[in-house]
Amino acid sequence: AVNLAEVSLWHWGAFTLMVVSLLAIDLGLFHRESRVTTVREAFIWTVVWCSLAMAFGGLLWRLLGGPAALDFVTGYLVEWSLSMDNVFVFAVIFSYFRVPPAHQYRVLYWGILGAIIMRLSFVLAGAELLRRFEWMSLVFGLVLIVTGIRMAIQDDDPEPERNLVLRLARRFLPLSHGHGTDRFVLHENGRWCLTPLFLVLLVVESTDVVFAVDSVPAIFGVVDTSTQYIRFIVFASNVFAILGLRPLYFLLAGMMDA
Repeated sequence: AVNLAEVSLWHWGAFTLMVVSLLAIDLGLFHRESRVTTVREAFIWTVVWCSLAMAFGGLLWRLLGGPAALDFVTGYLVEWSLSMDNVFVFAVIFSYFRVPPAHQYRVLYWGILGAIIMRLSFVLAGAELLRRFEWMSLVFGLVLIVTGIRMAIQDDDPEPERNLVLRLARRFLPLSHGHGTDRFVLHENGRWCLTPLFLVLLVVESTDVVFAVDSVPAIFGVVDTSTQYIRFIVFASNVFAILGLRPLYFLLAGMMDA
């Protein structure tokens, strides 16, 4: 195994290239056209993404040792369990905006790209706080406890109409009335306009910010934050959980509709 301090830009670059390649294959090869995702297909993709996450954990075991792999798997399972709340919110958002099932996959795909970027910023900020203030680990552990309690007792449905980003977009951005399209931008009356599907994407992205505030500190609260690889491990566990979120949503939504 290599030294734990040797998680360098090459590791980050290789991981980024792998994620970009997987997303390109996903949308460019398997989901090029908007269509309804079946329960069988969602189940297969859920297994695929979970298997890839475990395989990556095995690779970490080989390269960085058992503690790194254990931290990754722990973070992945925490993030994956917290993502169940995301699935419920996605269902509420799509129902509220009456997004056709064939268009939901495209919204989640681009929403995940934004989520990955946001999670990276949260991970880097969280790691920097831990480096500067050791007592932040206690705060992150407390966030994990509070998140678990809130998920257990929360019974109120989210209200997309109250989303601040949505209200600002409706007030200041040029909007199209092109319902039923799978595009985010349309050319209408001599100008480019944002479609209702783009508004749904904005709500999904802004909602993920709220989840990141809970989930990223939660992962920092259960892994060894004293290691040199902590940023890489926490970010990787977040990414793999996010990548598996789309098929998980369609799997659970399809089972509920069955």
